[in-house]
Amino acid sequence: MTHSFLMSSRSVEETRHIGRIIGEMAEAGTLIALRGYLGCGKTALVQGLARGLEVPEKVYVTSPSYTLVNEYPGRLPLFHLDLYRLTDLDFDDIGLHDILDTHSAVVVIEWAERLAPDSLFEGLTLQMEITGDNTRNIIFTADGDQPVQLLTRIEHRLKENLWH
Repeated sequence: MTHSFLMSSRSVEETRHIGRIIGEMAEAGTLIALRGYLGCGKTALVQGLARGLEVPEKVYVTSPSYTLVNEYPGRLPLFHLDLYRLTDLDFDDIGLHDILDTHSAVVVIEWAERLAPDSLFEGLTLQMEITGDNTRNIIFTADGDQPVQLLTRIEHRLKENLWH
């Protein structure tokens, strides 16, 4: 089962707001793959997502480009991975199975396109595209029954809560 939809963002603040709503809706075991070029807003989205997961405001959320993974405390723990400097990995290479086995966290992977093609998973994929200086398109896709149900709830909430 798969579900997709497109959402546009007109600013970094709106991208963070989208992330916050996703974080508020996220459940334990949620896996989110972020794809897109440098500067497309992946980290801004994760910053919002962290706030939606109630990561304290005093905790600075950055891309773990050099540490590979950052963990943040919140309503649910947030594991934030960045695969930018790595190529052709599978879940075992980065210890993702160990992180996912806890079933009590939300896992976000920036540069998920660097995973080996056979690293299939059930979760959400957000393809972020630059459409202008401050504008972005985000294509949301869910694979699997639970992720599709979650994405359907996220889609409904986003469409009723974004400013226009």
